[in-house]
Amino acid sequence: MNITQIEADAARRTLDEPGQPVISVVAPVFNEEALIEEFCHRTAAALESLGEPFEIVLVNDGSRDGSARLMRAIHERDPRVKVLSFSRNFGHQLAITAGTDYAQGRAVVVIDSDLQDPPEVIPDLVARWREGYEVVYAVRAEREGESWFKTATAAFFYRLITRITSVEIPVDAGDFRLMDRKVVDALARIREHHRFMRGLSVWVGFNSTGVPYRRHARKAGSTKYPLRKMLKFALDGITSFSYLPLQLATYMGFIVAALSLLFIIVVFVMRLANPGSEAAFYGQASTLASVLFIGAVQLVSIGIIGEYVGRIYDEVKGRPLYIVAEALGYDEAQRARAERWERR
Repeated sequence: MNITQIEADAARRTLDEPGQPVISVVAPVFNEEALIEEFCHRTAAALESLGEPFEIVLVNDGSRDGSARLMRAIHERDPRVKVLSFSRNFGHQLAITAGTDYAQGRAVVVIDSDLQDPPEVIPDLVARWREGYEVVYAVRAEREGESWFKTATAAFFYRLITRITSVEIPVDAGDFRLMDRKVVDALARIREHHRFMRGLSVWVGFNSTGVPYRRHARKAGSTKYPLRKMLKFALDGITSFSYLPLQLATYMGFIVAALSLLFIIVVFVMRLANPGSEAAFYGQASTLASVLFIGAVQLVSIGIIGEYVGRIYDEVKGRPLYIVAEALGYDEAQRARAERWERR
């Protein structure tokens, strides 16, 4: 048994101690001061209906509004609400990672704090977990308040990544899901920087199922995933689980080589057939077009390779995934257990 497994087993024994939460809810927070009070109230109400000890772990991902102040006030009123504050903005996926690293429940629910994913669905996820499923993901049967462009691109992305990777990521399922402690421990051993958590939670395996729900429109604030971040997120997902972009660069090289050979043959035949002709292939235009086309293919190929090399560079630097500046609701022993992952 390796040292990682020993640590995981020790953590699991600690989680079985009396008074430990059965359900942990992890919620990344970034500039959500208009919604955080309602989110905590509705989430606590949903968890109280289960009749089990619980905790709510709010991860402040470098918010620049009053979210941090409100979260501290909520923690002071209700110690079941715990707060992790990053030293800066590290991103949504790393906020989820920190929350699951610190979560102490036997089941961990990941949900966004913008209330588009209703906390009232959590008891349905827990019910399926109690039936024996180790990953229960929420499937968006309806998506209120989203443009046709976002809905269409999301549907295309999920279907594309399912086809080009060996991981069958559920279609129309986001990060809103419940994971058993075994799944959370397995994810904690994966410390890659460019994280695609909904893909990683499938990659680790385990018995899974889905629960349909209606995703609500945002009640306040603005989306934290504009087009630029959506494209980066999609790129992280594809490069994390597929080598197809690298293979496409190779395919494009063969295609250009084949077209170039065909072009040479056509020009040679036309010159033989009409030796005195200054036909369509004579002059600088065709040469310039060919050079630009080949140059464009080379630049695209270099860019694709650069994306993968950049990710390798990020991994070999060995920097921590995130830095927690403040942890409210954790004693020294709990903080030390969580930091074993933060340091890696």
